[in-house]
Amino acid sequence: MSHKIRIVGGNPLKGKIQIRGAKNAALPLMTASLLTDKGLTLTNVPQLTDIHTMAELLAQHGVQINHKPDSYSYELKATDITNTTAPYDLVSKMRASILVLGPLLARCREAKVSLPGGCAIGTRPVDIHLNGLRQLGAQIELTEGYIHASAPKGLTGAQISMPIVSVTATENLMMAASLAKGETKLINAAREPEIIDLANCLNAMGAKITGAGTDTIIIEGVDQLQNAAYNVLPDRIETGTYAMAAIITQGELELTHTSLSLIPSIASILQQAGADLKETENGIYVKSPLTPLLGVDVMTEPFPGFATDLQAQIMAVMTICQGASMITETIFENRFMHVPELCRMGANITVHHSSALVRGVKYLSGAQVMATDLRASVCLVLAGLAASGETTLSRIYHLDRGYERLEEKFRNCGAIIERIPSTA
Repeated sequence: MSHKIRIVGGNPLKGKIQIRGAKNAALPLMTASLLTDKGLTLTNVPQLTDIHTMAELLAQHGVQINHKPDSYSYELKATDITNTTAPYDLVSKMRASILVLGPLLARCREAKVSLPGGCAIGTRPVDIHLNGLRQLGAQIELTEGYIHASAPKGLTGAQISMPIVSVTATENLMMAASLAKGETKLINAAREPEIIDLANCLNAMGAKITGAGTDTIIIEGVDQLQNAAYNVLPDRIETGTYAMAAIITQGELELTHTSLSLIPSIASILQQAGADLKETENGIYVKSPLTPLLGVDVMTEPFPGFATDLQAQIMAVMTICQGASMITETIFENRFMHVPELCRMGANITVHHSSALVRGVKYLSGAQVMATDLRASVCLVLAGLAASGETTLSRIYHLDRGYERLEEKFRNCGAIIERIPSTA
């Protein structure tokens, strides 16, 4: 049965919300299990649709998975890879499925992976992955919607300069190079915390990786990797989202099991808008100002810049700020699909190419709105929490890909929010 979310806005959020492990760290860490027959145990893995999709994909490759319901740990053991094909029906659900390509190719010397799907936020080409793997010695063909990659003699280290910063390409090449002969140098590598997390996990498995978190990562290939246990880092996107929820509702929240160091640019923007953010013993305390929020200009950039995955949420906040703000999207070209929905709620937003001019209004009004992608869906939840009257959000399956028990967490902090059956 399909569902929608009903929100009656106007209640300040007050209380505590626990931040879970990062989806965007857990997904590559799960695929790292393909690199060894010795087993990998991951803890603090969030309970999300995307995680279940990845588990399903790995299982059909032959990975044995031990995961208890409502548990945050996964035991993954790829004793034998029984299948090197990642099929369209699974890969099309989630772009991160492309991350099986590097590990399968490195360990099995061949892989057949469907071209990926996921959120409709732009043409995110896989060329960077493929060109990097070619430089490591892979032969690659694209036929009938599949990537056919082979390296009969194994992969060999190389110096790879990436034309643009790509998180998943950095991850794929880092995993592939872990089992390549000799040294690989990744230049213009992504610097996200999730990259550091993957490098730390691979090193715990016996890889030799240095430079993660800088734009140059060096991987010295090893013959095989060992078993390891690893705890997934906190989700910075979830952290930023709940911080903005506190601010947009004129509330105050303590976000536990996270830290300000994960959201440097987000914290700076929110402080400029007038919010109070500070470290606590267990995480972060966020409080909305007594005076109206101030409009702040935002430009999305690769880490440590402002995350594109928080652009929709900050736009929701800026709709009720005093003055105007310019939000510029530099990562994905289709990432303003939430704008018409925010305007249905009374926001004043003008889009011109890759920038959106947001003129603050005194209040938003509840309306029927529809989610277009994962982050747009949560942006509309934030807007609904702040709006006067009732908001209903449809197509909420996007939400479950990235936010665990969202309504429950907000309800526990005073929001009127529920999931109801959709008649559509």
